[in-house]
Amino acid sequence: MLAEYSGFFERANLGTMGFRWLHILAGITWIGLLYFFNVVQVPAYAQFEAEPHKEIGGKARLIAIDKVTRKALWWFRWAAVGTFLTGILITGIIKDYYTGGTDSAGEEISWGRFAPNIGISTGMLLGTIMMLNVWGVIWRNQKVVLANAANVLAGGEANPDAPAAGRKALMASRQNMIFSVAMLFFMIYKAHLTGVTVGTPVTSGNLALFWIISLLVIGILELNCLGLLPWKTAPNKGLNKIYDGPGVRNPLIASFVVWGIFLVLTEVLFKA
Repeated sequence: MLAEYSGFFERANLGTMGFRWLHILAGITWIGLLYFFNVVQVPAYAQFEAEPHKEIGGKARLIAIDKVTRKALWWFRWAAVGTFLTGILITGIIKDYYTGGTDSAGEEISWGRFAPNIGISTGMLLGTIMMLNVWGVIWRNQKVVLANAANVLAGGEANPDAPAAGRKALMASRQNMIFSVAMLFFMIYKAHLTGVTVGTPVTSGNLALFWIISLLVIGILELNCLGLLPWKTAPNKGLNKIYDGPGVRNPLIASFVVWGIFLVLTEVLFKA
C-alpha cells in the first residue's frame, strides 16, 4: 500500500505542495512584517516626537518599541529563517529541481543555461542576502535599540549608540524592502511565466552579461546598506537617498527601479 501511496506526504507532493505551502506562509509573515516596519512603523514612530506633543510622544515611542516592535521582530526574524529553510527543502526534495529543459526543436538545454533556473537562482540569492541582513544587521542593531528603550523606560540613561544602531537597522531593512520586489518576481518566474520553460537556451555571452550586471547591482546596493560606501550611513547622502526622503516614496521608487532593471535583463538576455 505504501508503495502505491499518492498523497500529501509523498515525496513529490511534499516538495511541490507541502513545503511550498509552508514556504509561502513563512514568506507572507516575513515580508508582510518587513512592509509593516518600513511603510507603517517608521513613518508613524517619526511622528511620535513631532510637535506639539514631543515630550509625551517620545515616551510613547519608547513604549511602542518595547512592547510592539520587540514582539514583531521575534516573528520577523524567525519567519525569515522559516522562509529560507523551506525554500532549501523544496530544492532538495523535488527530484531534478534544477533539471534542464528543451528548446523548440526538442534539444536538451543544460540547467545553467535554462532561463527558469537562472531566474530562481537569482531569487534565491536575493532571498539569502535578505535573510542574512535580518540576522546580521537588522536584529543585531535592533537589540541595541530595544535595550535602550527598556532602560530609559526603567529610569536609566539613554544609550548614545542607540541612534546609530537604529540607522544601521533602518538602512538594511529598507534595502531588504527594495530587494523584495525583484526577489518575488524571480520566485514566481520559473513556474508562472509562460514561454520560459521551452525556447531558445540562453547563450553563454548573454548568461555572463546577466550575471555581471545582476551581481554588480546587488553588490553595490548591499555595500551601500552596510554603510561601506563613501557616504557611510549619512542620511540623504549618495545612494542613501533611496532610504530617506519624504515618507516611503524613495524606497518604493527604488524597489520598482531595481525590479525594472531585472525585468529588462530577462526580457533582453533570456530571449535572444
